Amino acid sequence: MLCHRCSWCRKDPCWSDVAVKQSYQDGDKLIEDDGAVYLSGNGPLVAVLTEALAIDNHQKCRARGEKKKLSDSRREVGKFIQMIHRYRDNMLQKIKNPVENGVLEIDPEKAIKRDNSGYGEVEHVAIFDEAQRSWTHKRLADYLKRGGTYGNKLKVPNFPYSEAAFLIWSLDQREDWATIICLVGGGQEINTGEAGISEWIAALNNRFPHWKVYISNKLTEQEYAEGKVNELLKDNKNVTYSDSLHLGVSLRSFRAEKLSAFVHSLLSFNPDAVAIYSEIKDRYPIVLTRDMSKAREWLRKQVRGSQRTGVLVTKTAARFKPLAVDILEQGDENAVRWFLEDKNDIRSSNYLEDAATEIQVQGLELDYTCVLWDADMRCVGGSLFHEWKFFNFNGRTAWREETGNSDNSIERRKYMLNAYRVLLTRARMGMVICVPTGNGNTTVGGFPEDATRLPEFYNGTYEYLRSLGLEEL
Repeated sequence: MLCHRCSWCRKDPCWSDVAVKQSYQDGDKLIEDDGAVYLSGNGPLVAVLTEALAIDNHQKCRARGEKKKLSDSRREVGKFIQMIHRYRDNMLQKIKNPVENGVLEIDPEKAIKRDNSGYGEVEHVAIFDEAQRSWTHKRLADYLKRGGTYGNKLKVPNFPYSEAAFLIWSLDQREDWATIICLVGGGQEINTGEAGISEWIAALNNRFPHWKVYISNKLTEQEYAEGKVNELLKDNKNVTYSDSLHLGVSLRSFRAEKLSAFVHSLLSFNPDAVAIYSEIKDRYPIVLTRDMSKAREWLRKQVRGSQRTGVLVTKTAARFKPLAVDILEQGDENAVRWFLEDKNDIRSSNYLEDAATEIQVQGLELDYTCVLWDADMRCVGGSLFHEWKFFNFNGRTAWREETGNSDNSIERRKYMLNAYRVLLTRARMGMVICVPTGNGNTTVGGFPEDATRLPEFYNGTYEYLRSLGLEEL
């Protein structure tokens, strides 16, 4: 089943909660045969959801007078919320290796050994969040050929499947029934080797034509398999289209109903962006500034009670240090603290000192955000024509434009655009966009004081955003 999700309450773990409730249908009693698992390839997302659910479970148990450690709650939740890599590795332990003639087969002896270790039958239901980020065949095959990132895990040379196809194959091993729920977002692929929706369709068409496919009929925009979803499925006889599989309105954010449409129009230079924003601005404020101190002040004035704020930048952003902003260090533990600690903890997002990237926040939300727009993506052109130009910083002295018509270059530009799409849709209740002024000062000799932050790198973007009617601070 392919289920389209435009906007989900990403911090509140509703889909992961579905997996837990499916597996504990009788309250505290585990139903082994009807279990479900929530999967994602997004490490920070899994870590934050696991910790949030574990804390909730621990607090409820303590309130009932049960003696239970937080580590026990984490262990229990970890059975139903998993990184796709962990789930995949469990299945890889059961196959015949090496793979011969491109055919995957279960090794009976290995399967019995895994069963005795507590890794037996696959679940009936797999809920795959951010499914558009599943790996291509090439990325997965290369990864398994060398035995993981550092070459110290199980090696499987000549692996024949993409990540999507392998997950379908895994559940296809059940002799009774199985369901895969894929939660997908358009234009959300942000990293090399992410396959998008088209890979799921290819796997179903070419390898698993007996599977029944239920899919939203709204997947017609360019962000979804280049707008070719219906064309790719036209010869599949097991497809059912349904309006009910399109989540067009956020389940939790009453203010952000049309935010995704506005962001899409903004990034594609669609003239209707002005009209869409005029519809949402009273309920969902989006303000514009060139001063990070004003951005922080605005955020602090918006929040009430336990609401959260945070600063966001793209992973290709480079010149944020002059604005007193640091990048949140990699590591799931850092993401957990950033999202879950309260405003008194300097590791919290609320301190507005460490900025998270699209890699760390995809699939999660804050109440109010500041999107710090760097010179990595610049709007150029006049009043009648705009386009985005993309740049990478060389780490020392200069930005280099991302150009070329190779597949790799086109893919990198797509990911950079999608990064801003992700950042601009992380706030439930409102956001401030900060486009710096840059540094226009010159030295005594007449040279730029900071050639990496020239005003012309930012001015076009600021003027374009201002033309959409965003209020200026």
